[in-house]
Amino acid sequence: MQNAIAAFVEHLRSEKRASPHTVESYGRDLRGLHAFLLEKRGKEPKLADVDIYALRGWLGSIARTHAPSSVARHIATVRTFFRWARRSSLVTKDPAELLSSPKVRRPLPTLVSAAAAGEIVETPDGARDRAALELMYGSGLRVSELCGLDLGDVDLRERRVRVTGKGNKERIVPLGDKAAAAVEAWLEMRPNTEERALLLSSRGRRLGVRAVQLMTKKSGALGAGRADLHPHALRHACATHMLDGGADLRSIQEILGHSSLTTTQRYTHVSIDHLMRVYDAAHPLAKKKIG
Repeated sequence: MQNAIAAFVEHLRSEKRASPHTVESYGRDLRGLHAFLLEKRGKEPKLADVDIYALRGWLGSIARTHAPSSVARHIATVRTFFRWARRSSLVTKDPAELLSSPKVRRPLPTLVSAAAAGEIVETPDGARDRAALELMYGSGLRVSELCGLDLGDVDLRERRVRVTGKGNKERIVPLGDKAAAAVEAWLEMRPNTEERALLLSSRGRRLGVRAVQLMTKKSGALGAGRADLHPHALRHACATHMLDGGADLRSIQEILGHSSLTTTQRYTHVSIDHLMRVYDAAHPLAKKKIG
């Protein structure tokens, strides 16, 4: 079983080109399954001997200390793993196909008003931090995408950015005037180094995700009194405010790099004002007086 897990993780890394986070998450879940079976059976488990009852026992142990969302993630892991194992002829039956996922209530994304977002991105004194926040809000970048940007990914003349998203999929996103100005100001101050990263740490290395999280939290507290702000909130705000401004969901989906329109709908907060404008413009009874 250990060899199969190792082969599957390598498959994710080299063939599927999954993100490092995904590879680590799947590997960790499967190593947990292996450890559970080893403890229960007292000997090295064989992949062909894993059945639905073993999987349910493992998931039951997880459910005692983890949220339903975590259990659902573990189920997704073993489903993907055993589908791969069956295609690879390592097993003849897929025990995970009988598993049912728990219902998970997805929380609504954090809502940040346009005014608050403007105050947040204008809070930093440093050009680097201002550029980082403007890119997340103006272009809807994930924090990992932001940190992964290289100098060659930004085209100030054409006002666009080449972004490498989940699964190493590339997309081109527009660069707004304010974001372009912030990036240009940072480039004028950026240390001359061989490092290709657009954003640098104080040590001259690629800026890390944790540093951006702390930067966003600080700017949220100072600029809008939001000490709980996280980078994804600016991405949510980007989608919401584009929708309020009249953008269609398909366009927002392309900019955010979502594979499914359903995901885009989760990321957008449709304001009452926007709904009323659509209603007034489209409904035949909206303009009629009653009585």
